[in-house]
Amino acid sequence: MSDQAITFLLNGEKKTLEAVSPTKTLLQFLREDELLCGTKEGCAEGDCGACTVMVSSLSSDGTVKREAINSCIRFLPSLDGAAVTTVEALSTNRQNAHLVQQSMIEAHGSQCGFCTPGFIMSLYTGYRNRVSLRYREACDLLAGNLCRCTGYGPILKAAENIGIQSQSGDQKAEQEALDKNEQLALAELRQDSSLTVKYAGHRAYVPRSIDELAALYHAQPEATLIAGATDVGLWVTKQLRDLPVVIFLGKVTELMTIEKNSEALTLGAGVSYADAHKVIADLYPDFGELIRRIGSEQVRNAGTIGGNIANGSPIGDTPPALIALGAKLVLRNGSARRTIPIEDFYIDYGKQDRAPGEFLESIHIPNPGSKDVLGCYKISKRFDQDISALVGCFNIRIDKGMVVEARIAFGGMAGIPKRASATEKALLSRPWEEKTIHAAMGAIDMDFQPLTDVRASKEYRLQAAKNLLLKYFLERKSQPDSSRIVGYKSVF
Repeated sequence: MSDQAITFLLNGEKKTLEAVSPTKTLLQFLREDELLCGTKEGCAEGDCGACTVMVSSLSSDGTVKREAINSCIRFLPSLDGAAVTTVEALSTNRQNAHLVQQSMIEAHGSQCGFCTPGFIMSLYTGYRNRVSLRYREACDLLAGNLCRCTGYGPILKAAENIGIQSQSGDQKAEQEALDKNEQLALAELRQDSSLTVKYAGHRAYVPRSIDELAALYHAQPEATLIAGATDVGLWVTKQLRDLPVVIFLGKVTELMTIEKNSEALTLGAGVSYADAHKVIADLYPDFGELIRRIGSEQVRNAGTIGGNIANGSPIGDTPPALIALGAKLVLRNGSARRTIPIEDFYIDYGKQDRAPGEFLESIHIPNPGSKDVLGCYKISKRFDQDISALVGCFNIRIDKGMVVEARIAFGGMAGIPKRASATEKALLSRPWEEKTIHAAMGAIDMDFQPLTDVRASKEYRLQAAKNLLLKYFLERKSQPDSSRIVGYKSVF
């Protein structure tokens, strides 16, 4: 692995950084080094969206992937080979305002103006990705951009206008020209060699293959693995942690694979929520809807399924669903691999079954059987962009009116994502009727002794968990063989 500079494009200009902290954020670089102050810092934790920029990268098939991301928690080494577009690249004067900017002006979509550049860049990324920007799509696209002046109505009106105007011949020609130039520039920048960054006693590695990653982490198990940095980013910006050795996973193509066969869906641990969404929703609509509610567009573009599993948070959104589905994890340490059920991965709060130097390589999710109906429910104070107080996932198989199999898992009810074993036992080999459900609801008290915290009291969590089981039953009763969500697009 050779030492070299971090190289990327910034508003079309090539940037080469040779002496830079591996945990310096893109936002810091933009504002402090480049004096591009249109990109704002509102929260420094990936919540408010004021720091949104567009990052473009070249996929393995040569196509360009454009994503709105939170620059406040994006570290510079992860940008090697990418292109960054900030609000200054659109236009800096009203006379030559871009369609996105002009639409915001005409709809009076800006009030104090602090959050406006973030909204502009989220909308611009949608424009470049040909998102239709109808009301539901616009709401999803902009859920990660917060406005203290509550100017959402005019902003959504601006989004609708952008969607309409983007269909004109002139706008399509502009998009095609931008796409072509961007693809050529990224192809010229592309390189297959790995990267090492050294700065003031700190080291960062950006491996390009799974074997290289395995060797690196086996030799340096003290290193911090960074995928989307939606969690680790806050270690630096909020907790001010010092991370002397980091390994960035975003260039390891084997971690980004999605494979389907007759038995299972296999996701590389580095697959983002955004990339996993549709393929999971096609198999399990409820799970797809659960993923759609994780964070925001910016968070789903950066955060990964593997990261959500590996950090072991008791309120992670995906582990309860994966436990209910009987998913398995492939762990790798050097050249050795082992496969375990996901529920066995979690031992205690902050403790997983993972040896030093061992990392999560992939996740196997079984295909649904003819009688499988997965129900996923997230309880939070806000519908969009909020951390869960409770997640409940139910996968109960009914045959001839009897419960023949039950897998139930909760997040937020214990120090780890956990199966409800006593509840499952109370359901098995019993008739699928309300009397059985009420008996099983009582068993939840034996499975969990939740805590009270800022998100919910222990009493609320227990009662909500019981009610979710009843809710699942009532929905199955009205739609015996299907999810309440017919398909992932039905939520729009």
